[in-house]
Amino acid sequence: MAHVADESPKLFGIVAEFDDPDVLVEAAAKTRVAGYRKFDAYSPMPVHGLAEAMHFEDIRIPWMAFFGGITGCCLGLGFQTWIALIDYPMNVGGKPLFTWPQFIPITFEATVLVTGLTTFVSQFALNGLPKPYNPMFNAKNFDRASQDRFFLCIETRDPKFDEASVTEFLQGLGALDVSEVPA
Repeated sequence: MAHVADESPKLFGIVAEFDDPDVLVEAAAKTRVAGYRKFDAYSPMPVHGLAEAMHFEDIRIPWMAFFGGITGCCLGLGFQTWIALIDYPMNVGGKPLFTWPQFIPITFEATVLVTGLTTFVSQFALNGLPKPYNPMFNAKNFDRASQDRFFLCIETRDPKFDEASVTEFLQGLGALDVSEVPA
C-alpha cells in the first residue's frame, strides 16, 4: 500500500489584522505579557512604542559598530604610522617622524568609514537579507500592510504556540480579522 503524502500546507503562524496603530501597540504588549516570544508586528509606517511593547532589543549592532570603529581607528592610525616611520620616512625641518596630531583627521575619517561599513554589512547579515520571500506574503489582506493596516503574527516556532488558543487569544485583542498564514 502506497503512502500518501500530507497535502495540507504547513502553518507559519496566526495573524491578526488591526486598523489602528495604538491597538497594535496594546496587542503587542499583551502578547508579550501572555508569554509569547516568537511574534512580529508589521505596519505601513513606524509606530512609536511598538518596539518597547514587544521588548525588542538587539545589542549586537551597537557592539559591532563599536568594534568596527575601533578597527577603523587602529587601521587609520596604524597605516599613517607605518608610512611615516617605515615605508616613506621624511625628515622635514628636523621635526620628529611620528607627529600624531597630524594623523587625527585621517584616523577620525577611517573610524567613521569602517563603522559605517560594519553597520551596513552587519544589518544585512543579521536581518537575513536579501530575503525575496517571506511566508507573511501569503497572509490574508497582507498587501494592505504597506497601506493602512497593521498586523501581528504569532509564529508556530513559539514554544507556547497552540493553534486554537492563539486564535482565541488574538481574537480577544480586538482584531478586525484573525487568519492562518501558510508556510
